[in-house]
Amino acid sequence: MSDRENGAWSRGRPLSKAWAARAMNRFLGSAETPEDSGEPGTPGTSVVDCAVYVGGERIAGDFSPDQAFDEVRRRDDAFVWLGLHEPSELEMADIAHTYGLHELAVEDAVKAEQRPKLEQFGEVHFLVLRTARYVPHQELTESSQVVETGQMMIFIADKFVITVRHGDASEMSPVRADLEKQRAALLQQGPWAVAYAVTDRVVDHYLVVAEQVEADLDLIEEGVFSRDRSAPIQQVYQLKRELVEFRRAVVPLQRPLSGIIASQGVVPKEIRRYFRDVQDHLTRTVEQVASYDDLLNSILQARLAQVTVDQNNDMRKIAAWAGIATVWTAAAGVYGMNFDYMPETTWRFGYPGLVAILSLITVVLYRAFRRNGWL
Repeated sequence: MSDRENGAWSRGRPLSKAWAARAMNRFLGSAETPEDSGEPGTPGTSVVDCAVYVGGERIAGDFSPDQAFDEVRRRDDAFVWLGLHEPSELEMADIAHTYGLHELAVEDAVKAEQRPKLEQFGEVHFLVLRTARYVPHQELTESSQVVETGQMMIFIADKFVITVRHGDASEMSPVRADLEKQRAALLQQGPWAVAYAVTDRVVDHYLVVAEQVEADLDLIEEGVFSRDRSAPIQQVYQLKRELVEFRRAVVPLQRPLSGIIASQGVVPKEIRRYFRDVQDHLTRTVEQVASYDDLLNSILQARLAQVTVDQNNDMRKIAAWAGIATVWTAAAGVYGMNFDYMPETTWRFGYPGLVAILSLITVVLYRAFRRNGWL
């Protein structure tokens, strides 16, 4: 348990009605109204689904979060899975009071500005994931969004699991449907089975994003090393920025997963095996992201080198033409001094002769510069 967890739990208690009232008064002016909720589920709230599971089977009936928690407390081998999408402070305060969630974890769940982590507040574990999805685009520009990230928070206890999703990535309805229809035996393991399924979906999306980012990377590489060099340096830098955003979502998740796998007596042994599989997928993604980052650094350095070489070539061309022009400028300067006695000023063929000599020098210099690659 981290220092923050120890300090937070010793200083505070699970949310009380008084705290919920204070939170309600504090955020009353900025809270989301029922009409603002666009997520499917209970009308006017952020609740996407609220279900009671007994022995791995979902029991019939529509439950509010309060009713569902009352129901599981009267049953053995039962738990609640409450799914939320971008809840407001008011809704989260009410749910926190019902389920006994710590105020620090609730604050993190509402603000959704956390790194992946695993914390424990009493008997409730709080797992934070960062979701990611690939944003389709016709071509990569200096302002294209390639990777969109969000957050997934999971509260896990013996009698409930609460998933809080921010952003559009990693919808939970397919996960719930898969567990209910095809993996009821896994649901018998309780709330940690749901935490595994959610984490597995998030990490699987990482793999999809990594594959699609690789396609963009191939196009950038092809453009940089093509003859026309159609990939400007701004595109390379933009893809690197998007890759950094993706890396921030992927790499920090390694530590929470290691903590879950190493836990004894908290996470069922069978579920820890499933989490090891998720860790394998995550490790693969981390390695891919690291290789993409190295390759993109190489491409960026190569593009910068190309720009430097192009600039040097341009400067050599300018210098060559300036050298040729200097011959004519010097002759014009000499004969423009208006002295009385100048060579060949009275000769009938002086001007044509001078032009011929300058032209010959120009041709010789041009061929010399051309031979040396300056022109």
